[in-house]
Amino acid sequence: MKDKQHFIEDVAQIAQQRVEAGTLSRRSFNQLLMVIAAAAGMGPLRKAFADSGSVVVANWGGDAVPAFEKSFQAFNAAGMKLQVDGSGPTEGAVKTQVNSGAVRWDVCDGEMYSSYRLGKEGVLTPIDYSVVDKSLIGYGDVHEFGLANYSYSYVMGYDAKKFGKNPPKSWADFWDVKKYPGKRTLYKWMSANLECALLADGVTPDKLYPLDVDRALRKIEELMPHIVTHWSTGAECQQLLRDGEVSMAQMWHTRAQLVKQDTGGAIDWGFDNAIVAPSVWMVPKNNPAGAANAMKFIAFALRPETQAKLMEVYNMGPVDSKVNSLLSAELQKINPTAPDNLRKQVQMNNLWYADHYSDTLNRYLALIGG
Repeated sequence: MKDKQHFIEDVAQIAQQRVEAGTLSRRSFNQLLMVIAAAAGMGPLRKAFADSGSVVVANWGGDAVPAFEKSFQAFNAAGMKLQVDGSGPTEGAVKTQVNSGAVRWDVCDGEMYSSYRLGKEGVLTPIDYSVVDKSLIGYGDVHEFGLANYSYSYVMGYDAKKFGKNPPKSWADFWDVKKYPGKRTLYKWMSANLECALLADGVTPDKLYPLDVDRALRKIEELMPHIVTHWSTGAECQQLLRDGEVSMAQMWHTRAQLVKQDTGGAIDWGFDNAIVAPSVWMVPKNNPAGAANAMKFIAFALRPETQAKLMEVYNMGPVDSKVNSLLSAELQKINPTAPDNLRKQVQMNNLWYADHYSDTLNRYLALIGG
C-alpha cells in the first residue's frame, strides 16, 4: 500500500510540474487528482494542491469567469495567484470533493441557501470574522459558514416596442396576458418563481414567507399555456427576448441590461417588484490553499473598491450600500442595492430555501415537465 501511495503522489507531482510549465491546465490537473485519489482510495493529496501557490475560486462559468479575473486581479499582488474555475460549485460537487478528500476549490461563489445546508452537513470551514470584515455587508446574509458577496435581481424584461408607453411594473402585469399579450419565459430552476407567482396572486411582500407552495404552483399552472419555455441559462432568456419569441421574461438583471444594450433599448426592464438575492462566499473544508488564504481572498473581495470593480465589470451589485457612491450615475441606475432600487424590490428569504428547496423544486419540475 505504501508503494501505491508513493506512486500516486509521484503522479500528482509530475502533473503539478506540467501545470507550472504550462503544458497542463489547472482544471485538468484538478480533475486528474480527483480521479487518482478516488482510484487509490486515499485521503486528500494536500501537498500537491497546497504547493500550487494559487487560490482557486469556483463560479458558474461563462462571462462570470473573465468578470472575476478582471475584478479580482489585484489579489495577485498579495503573493497568491488567483485562478477561476467556472465548472459550477453545486452542492453535490462541494460535498463530493470534501467527502472524497480531493478538494480542488478554495472559495466558492455559491447559492446562499446552499451555504446554510452545507454548513450543517459539516463540509464547510467557518468564516473567520477576525480576518473578514462583516461590517462591509449592508445587504445580504451573514452566518457562520457563509456571507454575501454580491447581489443580483430577478426582474421583468419586456418588449418596449409593444409596451413602452405602458410598461409592466408588477408580476400581476406579467401574468396579465390580455393587457400584455405575448409569450412568457420563467427560470427552470425555480428560484424566485414562487415569489413572483404569489405576488401576482395578490400576496403582499411582508406576507410572502413561509411560501404557500400549493398556491404558487396553481398560479404558475395558470400561466403555463403562455410559457414558451423555461430557460436554464442567462443567454437563453436573453436570446428569447432578442428574437421576439417572448414579449416578457423573468430574468437576471445582468442579462436584462445586456439585452437592452444589444437591442438599443428595444428590450427594457426595471426593478419594480423584482426579487433581490445575495450570492455567497463559502469555503470547502480542507481547501488546498488553506483556510487562512481563503479568508484573505474573501477579505480582499469585500473591499469597497473591489465590490465597485465587480459592478463595473459585470453589473453584480455590491453588498455594501456605501459602495453605491463609488459608482457612476449610469451604474447606480442598474445597481440592485442602490437605495432607490432596493426599496422597490422584495428580498429573498434564503433560510426558507435552505429548508425547502429540494422537495419544492421536484414538485415544480414535475409541474412544468407536464
